[in-house]
Amino acid sequence: VQLQASGGGLVQAGGSLRLSCAASGRTFSTYAMGWFRQVPGKEREFLALISSTSGYITDYADSVKGRFTISRDNRKNTVYLQMNSLKPEDTAVYLCASGMSVTRTPESFDYWGQGTQVTVSS
Repeated sequence: VQLQASGGGLVQAGGSLRLSCAASGRTFSTYAMGWFRQVPGKEREFLALISSTSGYITDYADSVKGRFTISRDNRKNTVYLQMNSLKPEDTAVYLCASGMSVTRTPESFDYWGQGTQVTVSS
């Protein structure tokens, strides 16, 4: 599975961005998907995940709950992260990941995209 994240950029505080993560392969629908972010010198931070099964169970970190929304379109092999009410502390490289049996830990994910930079100005 190859993952390609896009949609990052520069936005003012309070603004919105939608990140996309396109996956290769025919098995996209069988993988759970997640979003993380990372800043230099800090550990990778879990943001959100969405299950592979019908009903699409989601889970969010407290830091983004109510502001970020994860969704997926299996017809397009793509997972999204809608980010609203962005804050300067949301500035980071955002990474998408996939796995068969995932939790909030990076180690539970099997495949990673290259990341897309999000910068929120104050």
